[in-house]
Amino acid sequence: MASQPVIVVTGAGGQLGKTLAQLWPQSALSQIYQLLALGSAELDICNSDAIASALAPHDVAVVINAAAYTAVDKAEQEVERAYAVNETGAANLAQCCQANGARMIQVSTDFVFDGQANSPYKTDANTGPLGVYGASKLAGEQAVLNCLGEQAVVLRTSWLYSPFNSNFVLTMLRLMREKEQLAVVDDQIGSPTSTFSLADCILAFTGRTDLNGVYHCCDGAEISWCDFAREIQVRALTLDLLEREIPIAAIPASDYPTPARRPAYSVLDISATLADLDLPEPDWQQNLQRVLEHLAQ
Repeated sequence: MASQPVIVVTGAGGQLGKTLAQLWPQSALSQIYQLLALGSAELDICNSDAIASALAPHDVAVVINAAAYTAVDKAEQEVERAYAVNETGAANLAQCCQANGARMIQVSTDFVFDGQANSPYKTDANTGPLGVYGASKLAGEQAVLNCLGEQAVVLRTSWLYSPFNSNFVLTMLRLMREKEQLAVVDDQIGSPTSTFSLADCILAFTGRTDLNGVYHCCDGAEISWCDFAREIQVRALTLDLLEREIPIAAIPASDYPTPARRPAYSVLDISATLADLDLPEPDWQQNLQRVLEHLAQ
């Protein structure tokens, strides 16, 4: 019997990689493909020889690149490292896919935009990253599309959170337990995205060989970090993840300076994704609830 074709997930130790592995057994794709989830310890995507030898034993159908350098502020100092992972690593994977006739799904970010818009960014909107992280992710997008053309999907997402690793939701829950009050930025507007909804979207694209190019995936909100924090607190209290309510004050980003500039507005237009995958409009509050319930269990 011929071995099953393989879906490779890089960055398996990250929050998206962990979510993909968790959702995989329930996916219809698991009847057709095997999942090969590789963390950074198993696969250094910056090393093209390592990629070739890791994938050589398998009939690779699709590579989902969930590996990334995501330390936005640190990237301003670690420029070479950010580009090594986000551009060179993505290019190495694309070249391996090209050599093996495989497709690739490259996960990217809202930070490719400059934040000057006042309505959701369409997939063909002009890019203009404000920092090294966004610039290195944009370079990775271009490397993948240039190499693979119609064999690639670039999927941009924003404000990603999950029950795993470290992210805004987990940080807020910790601070709400530790502090008497919080101050959260209120003049950066975006759309939170649960790794569950992103993973569902990625698996849908994995099964659709007819789709390619740039797409957006987020949970459809248009809110500030402060709005998000307040909603986290309200829902966490009802699930007994928090014991008491604390005041959450709104502050401007200028009160909380960071090494990297962030887009003031980075809501993504997801209409093409919903239409092409025939998905319902997402509900960001329900998606937050799903993650918080996962933590409550």
